[in-house]
Amino acid sequence: MEALLQQIVSGLATGGAYAGVALALVLVTETGIINFAQGEFAMISVFVAWTLIQCGVNYWLAFAITLAVSLAVGILIERTLMRPLEGAPHLNSVMATMGLMAILNSGAGFTWGYTIKSFPSPFPEGALWLGGVALSIQHLCAFGVTMILLLLVFGFLRFTKLGLALRAAHQDPQACRLMGVRVGWIFALGWGLAAFVGASAGIMIAPIVFLDPSMMLGPLLYALAGATLGGWDSPGGAVLGGLLVGVIQNLVGTYIPFIGPDLSFGVALVLIVGVLLFKPAGLFGRVRVRRV
Repeated sequence: MEALLQQIVSGLATGGAYAGVALALVLVTETGIINFAQGEFAMISVFVAWTLIQCGVNYWLAFAITLAVSLAVGILIERTLMRPLEGAPHLNSVMATMGLMAILNSGAGFTWGYTIKSFPSPFPEGALWLGGVALSIQHLCAFGVTMILLLLVFGFLRFTKLGLALRAAHQDPQACRLMGVRVGWIFALGWGLAAFVGASAGIMIAPIVFLDPSMMLGPLLYALAGATLGGWDSPGGAVLGGLLVGVIQNLVGTYIPFIGPDLSFGVALVLIVGVLLFKPAGLFGRVRVRRV
């Protein structure tokens, strides 16, 4: 029983990072696009934070600067790269984000190299023991910081005019334009928020997975599974889905011998296919019915 609780707690700790990237993916889909470069955005942000820390900048100051830069770069990418594709076939936007993913990945390798680097953590090492279950202090603190930032984003989406405008623009952009909402800039804000959330998740998970240009490929796949499981039109569902995927990944990798950690990517793919087959809207998504 204690071993089971240990795996669940550990899964929640890693699932927090998946939840952050899943929320970032869902924020971008508010603009009608799935951003396959979301993981690479986060990876570049982690390298920026690592560079600042190597230059002697305080960890938390580097963290704040990186989040601010990520927010600005996300808005810039939407205005310069994605805005000209408005009205084009949806496949054009998908290919643009996939091309951006390749460019960012190779650019990071060219700039910082492909050698695996360690990312510092501001949290103490060691564990807390609760009822025979060892809780990593580093994992708990990283999970706590990620959840605080996600709650702030939820508050922004739920209780501010800009957040409500972002949600409304996704539902009916034409009606929003008639009401005077600058839908183009609202969508750009969605990209900026997604880059902000993804950067925070990447920085928190970096001390666990280490730092290299491919560090976010696995978390991105798990985040896609989390967003699919929770529902692509439900930010809260995406967060819960990411947490569930983290727990499922740990339990399957530990208790199913023929899978193990090396085949845990297959768990994410099975989740995606299974949800699309049996509940396409996800656990918390809305089923949309259209008259034809």
